[in-house]
Amino acid sequence: MHECRMSESTDTSSLPAVSALLGTAAALSACGGGGGGASNPPPAQPPTAPPANPPTNTPRTQPSSVRDAARFLTQASLGYSRTDLDALVRGNSYTDWLQAQFAMPRSSAHFDWLLAKGYGAETYRNNAKGLDNTIWRKLIASPDLLRQRVVLALSQLCVVSVLGINAPWRQFIVANYLDILEANAFGNYRQLLGQISLSPAMGFYLTYRGNTKANPQTGSEPDENYARELMQLFTIGLVQLQPDGSVQTANGQPVETYKQADVSGLARVFTGWDVDTSGFANPYPPDVARRPMVQVASRYESGAKNFLGSAIAAGTGAMEALNSALDTLFQHPNLPVFVGRQMIQRLVTSNPSPAYVARVAAAFANNGQGVRGDMQTLLRAILLDPEARDPQVAAGPSFGKLREPVVRLLNWARAYQLTSVSDSWALGDLSDPGTRLGQSPLHSPSVFNFFRPGYVPPNTALAAQGLVGPEFQITTEVSVAGYVNFMQQVIASSLSGDWRADYGSLLALAGDSAALLTELNTVLAAGSLSAPTLVQIQTAVDSLPLNATDGARNRVYMALLLVMAAPEYLVQK
Repeated sequence: MHECRMSESTDTSSLPAVSALLGTAAALSACGGGGGGASNPPPAQPPTAPPANPPTNTPRTQPSSVRDAARFLTQASLGYSRTDLDALVRGNSYTDWLQAQFAMPRSSAHFDWLLAKGYGAETYRNNAKGLDNTIWRKLIASPDLLRQRVVLALSQLCVVSVLGINAPWRQFIVANYLDILEANAFGNYRQLLGQISLSPAMGFYLTYRGNTKANPQTGSEPDENYARELMQLFTIGLVQLQPDGSVQTANGQPVETYKQADVSGLARVFTGWDVDTSGFANPYPPDVARRPMVQVASRYESGAKNFLGSAIAAGTGAMEALNSALDTLFQHPNLPVFVGRQMIQRLVTSNPSPAYVARVAAAFANNGQGVRGDMQTLLRAILLDPEARDPQVAAGPSFGKLREPVVRLLNWARAYQLTSVSDSWALGDLSDPGTRLGQSPLHSPSVFNFFRPGYVPPNTALAAQGLVGPEFQITTEVSVAGYVNFMQQVIASSLSGDWRADYGSLLALAGDSAALLTELNTVLAAGSLSAPTLVQIQTAVDSLPLNATDGARNRVYMALLLVMAAPEYLVQK
């Protein structure tokens, strides 16, 4: 169990699509292609494949089975309990469930929790202590299942990483950024763009905080970092797209969305912005991190600004220029499909069909009432689409996605209502691939996220079939073994005496291994484990004597670990 290796000569080329990469937990490491490269820009646009079994019916409005309900919750949450599942099966339609989630009030803000826990004390000024605590607190225990799923997805689309913020009170800076994502998760994407563009987190991370206008005498030019990434990663991408996500070409080459002159023109908009310390003496308190950035007039480029065929006249005020620039990007025809496709990848499947992408993009472009960028409409379109809900499509070899390590941990934590006895939530940074997960929220190694949306694991069946596997970019031999070993400790709560998982329902089934695994298959794996896999796991569980010391508990631990290491669990279908 502590060794998870495969020969480098293992041949997976003849196996079908996603399953080819996951013949065993060890095969996962051999075929992942390795991490690294996360700082490289993504390719122009990931290839897209039609589903093997195209949907023939409109989506079900209510689950027809427990497995249908479990699949929906797998896509719409970071993990669900038996209580969550039963509630959906008993009465709620999918649309009712979504509406209830949209209406659910936000739980206590990250920023407020840090203050309440004393992290505003001077001793924490120049470190990030407390940040991981509040992140895990929300992702594990916050009752708003869908909002937390969307916040994690948005944090990987509009990336900020604490690793790239060198400023006082960076735990509060990033906490405020997460609060912005939460506040806008069910709002409008245009409003989100406006708020993140003025957030100290983005200002520090993409280095335009303190950005100043060009100086002809010294030859200095405005910092272009945010202007470039705002276009490339947060709004329109590198190449022009068709409504279904396919790439527009001219003379056989992709048509670029912007050129260097557009970056330079847009960068002039992001001059003069800095943190708002007004009313505070230096050194300033963490409250500054909660304020939107403000203008320093002497640093602002007041001249004309031209980009993407639009012009902002000389003399236009800084805020008006900012709003005009964001409106231009927001109205760009690429935005609905560029953002929509990546949100599908985060929630449902790595390789959505062109038709699925087109339906989602159309809904994001117009919610039926002439509103563009409506996040609630986007989420309904993604989660209720026939391609997401049709079990025949889900059975196809090109459908689904590798569960990223953080999501696997959260599946378990939410299923068994993990709590922190002291309310400290001190799970820490889980970035180490050898001893932890190889991934930790808001600790991305670069603005390109932990993995690229168009990543293709080299020399695999996915590559041969023109499919992408984003999460495989952080999947290595080391990370596979690290994940299994880490989860072995976590499941047994041996990392800290502060953690408590509720295994009461599972301990009651320990004497009946078949019933125990049926329960785990339903709540953790959404019914995805096959009969042969269940038999293998059952044999291992039955090898532990029930009447031994801690026999029932050890059976539960082993069953949980083997289910979470099973390839059929690791691929979300």
